[in-house]
Amino acid sequence: MVFITAEIGINHNGDIKIAKRLIDSAKSAGCDAVKFQKRTIDKVYTKEQLDSPRESPWGTTTREQKEGLEFSKKEYDEIDNYCRKNEIEWYASSWDTDSQLFLRDFNLKHNKVASAMLTNHELLNVIAEEKKHTFISTGMSTIEQIKEAVNIFKEKNCIFELQHSNSSYPMKLEEANLRCIQTLKKEFNCNIGYSGHESTGYLICISAVLLGATSIERHITLDRSMYGSDQAASLEPQGLIRLVRDLRRINLIMGDGVKKIWPSEIPVMKKLRNL
Repeated sequence: MVFITAEIGINHNGDIKIAKRLIDSAKSAGCDAVKFQKRTIDKVYTKEQLDSPRESPWGTTTREQKEGLEFSKKEYDEIDNYCRKNEIEWYASSWDTDSQLFLRDFNLKHNKVASAMLTNHELLNVIAEEKKHTFISTGMSTIEQIKEAVNIFKEKNCIFELQHSNSSYPMKLEEANLRCIQTLKKEFNCNIGYSGHESTGYLICISAVLLGATSIERHITLDRSMYGSDQAASLEPQGLIRLVRDLRRINLIMGDGVKKIWPSEIPVMKKLRNL
């Protein structure tokens, strides 16, 4: 059965109450996990970037905006306890080695490599040495770059699953290129998932699973009009409910491929055919 992750990311806007409401939404919809993003601000961004002007609810610089979005250890402890209490898994994509080491304080089952980090081999080595099942997003990447990342995980004997993705927010429908799921499957002979950033519904996620995707990751939000760069590429609670409902039906409707006469067809056959 497909593994479904509700990507909270930074859509909590630095508010633990919003984070909990998003966790509740994912749990109610029937998701397997929720995912966050963890950054060490001064490691991920240059001083020039952080000092640049940027209007946000937290101030007028990029530093104030980034710090406003980042959860502390206290808040992640609260998230960990809340998810355990509500019996839903959580994990996070780290954007630097310090953040990955920070996440080791929690007994997480999965790791995630964000598309932006796929070429950060130092970080990949730190993640792979944990030998946890790792989802690796492949947006903005060539086959050769993906091969280099995969080799790190193979050398460390770390289980991994690639995720086809397009890293624009929101993604254009004509750039979904879902046939890449089959391309990656043929090239790497591993499980291939899909991480979606589209703004329109969830047809692409359904189509991805029909093409063989073994995991789905989709951004979620309470309201697409909220502040934040990822909100427009996210599903609101009702959309998430419909997505999970329909993804869970796929195995049922695909069947086993064996041509047969169903018991429900026999009365119709007797009525409509001359036997």
